[in-house]
Amino acid sequence: MIEDLKKIELHCHLDGSVRPQTVSEILGISLEEVEKQMCFKESRKDLNEYLSKFDLPLSIMQDREGLIRVSRELAEDMKKENIIYAEVRYSPHKSTLKCLTLDEVVEATLEGFKQVEGIKINVILCMMRDFELDKNFEVIDLAEKYLGKGVCAIDLAGAEGLYPTKNFEDLFEETRRRGIPFTIHAGEADGVESIKSALSFGTKRLGHGVRVLEDTNLLEYTCNNNILFEVCPTSNIQTGAADSYESHQLRILFDEKCDVCINTDNRTVSNTTLTKEIELMIKHQGFTIDDIRHMFKCALKHAFISESEYNELITKI
Repeated sequence: MIEDLKKIELHCHLDGSVRPQTVSEILGISLEEVEKQMCFKESRKDLNEYLSKFDLPLSIMQDREGLIRVSRELAEDMKKENIIYAEVRYSPHKSTLKCLTLDEVVEATLEGFKQVEGIKINVILCMMRDFELDKNFEVIDLAEKYLGKGVCAIDLAGAEGLYPTKNFEDLFEETRRRGIPFTIHAGEADGVESIKSALSFGTKRLGHGVRVLEDTNLLEYTCNNNILFEVCPTSNIQTGAADSYESHQLRILFDEKCDVCINTDNRTVSNTTLTKEIELMIKHQGFTIDDIRHMFKCALKHAFISESEYNELITKI
């Protein structure tokens, strides 16, 4: 039944979802060693440790061929799960360490996604918390250039606890001024102040956001104002944002009538799929298939798509 569901995913990182077999083949490293470096299996719950798992896959995302391949393969993996619409995010600067320009990075990933029929994928370009201001303004320029041409929005990602969300107000003021949609990672490694800052910038979507439960007034505000929580259960447990599947914040958010959707975050790093995440939430939190469909509808309502695209996709769900 879960396999047959038409699915929506809004929070998935390209560099965290590269096939280990592909990295092994390109770099000539054993699959066992690749999985050791890419997959988060340690018991330690720490976002910074989790983020270290991206170094190896990024090394094969430095040329056009590599970017096209990993994008195409992610689209293939998503299609096998019956995902009909997805938003995939990445930092374009992280693929310019050799010879590619920012434009070439975006065009290569878009080309890879287009090679797989039967699934629609839009790109979210990530500004990074640890980057210089100028580099993040370049992401805004890039998003504006490709907006509506495969790019749909901007995100702010990276070590949230080390670089507070409140420090990035100028970036989102400019993003709003140019009319570019955006989502923000907030309420994962940092607490409610991070969420409050993100909301003050005007975001209607929170990457994770699960620590909202630390403030009942903030929880009420987000639920009453249709803020979407892009929840990633396995990732949240691995980074310490949640304690277990049974006690994951998704159940409370859903019961409080908040807008929520289930996502993978990083398929390879977290060793998961969207189908697996759904199965885990059904098993450990008692969600029904109708509940899952409701979450997909919430995701579509907040997706960075046109009204005509929404109308087409909602009928498939």
